[in-house]
Amino acid sequence: MGLRHHIPNAVTLLNLFSGCVAILFAVQGDFVFAAFFVFLGIFFDFFDGLLARKLQVQSPLGIQLDSLADLVTSGVVPGITMYKLIALSVDTGTWRMAQDWNETMGGNTSSAPLNALALMGLMIPLASAYRLARFNLDEDQQTYFKGLPVPANTLLILSLPLILEYQNNDLMNSIIINPWFLITVTFLSCFLLNSNIKLFALKFKDWSFRSNAMRYIFLLLSIVMLVVLQFAAIPPIILLYILLSLLDSKNIV
Repeated sequence: MGLRHHIPNAVTLLNLFSGCVAILFAVQGDFVFAAFFVFLGIFFDFFDGLLARKLQVQSPLGIQLDSLADLVTSGVVPGITMYKLIALSVDTGTWRMAQDWNETMGGNTSSAPLNALALMGLMIPLASAYRLARFNLDEDQQTYFKGLPVPANTLLILSLPLILEYQNNDLMNSIIINPWFLITVTFLSCFLLNSNIKLFALKFKDWSFRSNAMRYIFLLLSIVMLVVLQFAAIPPIILLYILLSLLDSKNIV
């Protein structure tokens, strides 16, 4: 086996390494750095498959390794993040607003006692593991996804602390730091991960608008929303992705 066979797997391991570092930051309550390393891991996750196809070195080992790395970066990290958010929302009694968020994150969150209700956030890694196992056994998901991909779900979950950190909007903060909202998001994400909803993949066989209309529309609207709403755009972008996929479901093959 030549050196080129190991290149995609090395990139996959960089994804795993990024996820491990993100876990360390998430446990400490530093969601900004946790999100940075998750984004880095998702970047590596995109390119390992691309490299494997370009180098024509796809292998069963690479497929399994990719899922194991994704489980850490896009499964465990959002689970820990949701656990910490629910624990904080319950612990505060009255939910903290923007001016209290930085103080909360600067405290001893890593030494807080185990919170039983917050353990519901760890349903996300379980649902992610099940979704990844199903994906590995499903040979149909080449041009589309069945259920929300774990990286997309991770972006949804990690957007919540980033909105709290950077948006400084009392209304959004009061919604997010609400244990029932967070628990609802947890159940919704677990459902979407393992649903049978067909979602288009951002894979272009050609660059024509006619065959990629939904992809171009989605990318254009996503860019506009990110510019206008910043991190607060991520949840509606995920919703837009699902809605456009449902509209385009008759064309997904």
